[in-house]
Amino acid sequence: MDALVPRPRTVVAPGAVHVPGWLDADARRALVEACRDWAAGPVPMRHTRLPRGGVMSVRTVCLGWHWKPYAYSRTADDVNGARVAPFPDWLAEWGRRALADAYRDPAAGDGYAPDTALINFYGAGARMGMHQDRDERSGAPVVSLTVGDACVFRFGNTETRGRPYTDVQLESGDLFVFGGPARLAYHGVPKVLPGTGDPAAGLHSGRLNLTMRVTGLTEP
Repeated sequence: MDALVPRPRTVVAPGAVHVPGWLDADARRALVEACRDWAAGPVPMRHTRLPRGGVMSVRTVCLGWHWKPYAYSRTADDVNGARVAPFPDWLAEWGRRALADAYRDPAAGDGYAPDTALINFYGAGARMGMHQDRDERSGAPVVSLTVGDACVFRFGNTETRGRPYTDVQLESGDLFVFGGPARLAYHGVPKVLPGTGDPAAGLHSGRLNLTMRVTGLTEP
């Protein structure tokens, strides 16, 4: 999977960078196929139940470590008890290249070793409320990839779920990286834009979002 191309970028906030069209058609298609395999198991894609009883509208499957609100484990004890699929080396390499391209620094990805990925599928009406990615013990950047329907991605501040925030339209193939002072910024997806899918990638409707992270965890 060597079909990645650098593109112009927009710095949304210090440490937060949007790179449109980072994945070309071959890479988008390969990612969709991989996500379909991961969604089939060993832990299937599911709607995550929150501690207070709510159910997330997105469907999620994890790699490397399983995320259950609000912690990581190697086994999906809230689903079927199986160990999650391993985090692939090729995806880690994508993560390192993503940081180098986003930050325009060939050394930005040096030492970046993501060990988990959350793959969210946004079907009709799905959205994501404002939240922080703060269950990791590492401050390494989050690398986010979008395939399929475009969405409104709301990127906020580190103090509150409200303003100030910036709305960015993420389209199929886009990369978004946030690290450094933006690592704990609140962010969410208030709206997915139906009818903007990516048939060339094999995804006619819905949005796939893969975020890779460094947990900072070790085996128990």
